[in-house]
Amino acid sequence: MLNIDSVEKGLVIDHIQAGKAMEIYHYLNLDKMDCSVAIIKNAKSKKLGKKDIIKVENNINMDLKVLGFIDPNITINVIDKSVIIDKINLQLPQEIENVVKCKNPRCITSVEQEVTHKFKLTDKEKKIYRCVYCDTAYEHN
Repeated sequence: MLNIDSVEKGLVIDHIQAGKAMEIYHYLNLDKMDCSVAIIKNAKSKKLGKKDIIKVENNINMDLKVLGFIDPNITINVIDKSVIIDKINLQLPQEIENVVKCKNPRCITSVEQEVTHKFKLTDKEKKIYRCVYCDTAYEHN
């Protein structure tokens, strides 16, 4: 059995869809941090079958909207003195900015470099977002 130490003070990003931990690791720039980080891939889960977990021995600032966009089933446990002091459940955000780019070559975001890439959630079930400028759909897997 694999044994990973508990977190004294920091975060446990739990219920990550199996295989998505490295995407979150890179998004949060955890490779550039000077703290302990543990990535557990394909851990057994009653809820999901398999899941990934990231343990960070430090409190970090992160955009919860983007994490919710990557995987809305994530829960974030805030740990202090080895005790969970807060639990944050994520969900799909209604809007995202500068997370994905519009693929429409005629969109203003393709022509003007300074324009913010904005998308609104239009279909929660299918995880479809649409560009606010040209209405091009972005399907999130």
